[in-house]
Amino acid sequence: MSLKQQISDDMKAAMRAREAARLGAIRLLLAAMKQREVDERIELTDADVVAIIEKMMKQRRDSISQYEAAGRQDLADVEKFEMSVLQAYMPQQLSEAEINVAVAEAIAATGPQDMGKVMGVLKAQLAGRADMGKVSALIKAQLAK
Repeated sequence: MSLKQQISDDMKAAMRAREAARLGAIRLLLAAMKQREVDERIELTDADVVAIIEKMMKQRRDSISQYEAAGRQDLADVEKFEMSVLQAYMPQQLSEAEINVAVAEAIAATGPQDMGKVMGVLKAQLAGRADMGKVSALIKAQLAK
């Protein structure tokens, strides 16, 4: 079953179970997916859906930090719940050791002088399975050695 179909099925299950908060989060995701399909006139693949989820999770992380800075824990809790719903559709995250190995291999393959090339290789390889901000920091640390 494709990720897109799984999300639709989960929406129907949330409707039947009358889980309003979960249903709202899933509908936000489906709306973002539909918007991209209409804008680009394409059928989304699982990789496209994962990219949309990553973008939405980044937005949620930013919102959580803003809400907590403003003392609005109630709104931060809503964002955290939406993030937990979105996280369920992401592929299994890689461990720190696996990411370090991938970074070392990419640096060896592209050469130690260009962070952009290393990042390009890793972005395709680790999409959805690692936080690219952390990967970037690891690359900088490896290249500084």
